[in-house]
Amino acid sequence: MIAIIDYDAGNIRSVEKALMHLGYETCLTRDHDRILQADHVILPGVGSFGDAMERLNQYGLTETIREVVRKGTPFLGICLGLQLLFAESEEAPGVPGLGILAGRIRRIPAAEGLKIPHMGWNSLHLSGDGRLFRDIPDDTYVYFVHSYYLDAEDKGIVKASAEYGVTIDASVEQGNVFACQFHPEKSSTMGLRMLSNFASIGKEGI
Repeated sequence: MIAIIDYDAGNIRSVEKALMHLGYETCLTRDHDRILQADHVILPGVGSFGDAMERLNQYGLTETIREVVRKGTPFLGICLGLQLLFAESEEAPGVPGLGILAGRIRRIPAAEGLKIPHMGWNSLHLSGDGRLFRDIPDDTYVYFVHSYYLDAEDKGIVKASAEYGVTIDASVEQGNVFACQFHPEKSSTMGLRMLSNFASIGKEGI
């Protein structure tokens, strides 16, 4: 069963629908025990960093997420869910994030001809060994909607990047923790394959 963490953020239902389309059993929940019992856990969402952390704290989910990670359960952050895994964001100065991964969330710098938010399809440059990208070709196009981007401290955890005025660390992997800035659930066939790859992690030695 794949638990999708419900913390009143936007875009959660689209992830649930994509997984159900793929045939996976899902549970949209904020219940501590159900999340810990899940085989895989996803933290999706769109919205602001500060509001999201306030809700995660309000629902007691920050420690639940840390416990899931400590337990070794495959965990995937999507869009805002990626950003929340880091210690801080320029969007909400002084608001501590989960601090599970090392890096900083920065605002995409303004530039002539560059629209912010970064919204639409962009290609990924793959590092070649990311488990989310098994059987995914380099330069695959995926769908982004964001104004802030990850600048990872350890570039060794970056498994996919994209260019949009700056180099965006678009997907990271560290142990059982995975995250992507783009929306796999909105990225057509290749995006669904990434979700299926995540659901396969921990099975068949993957």
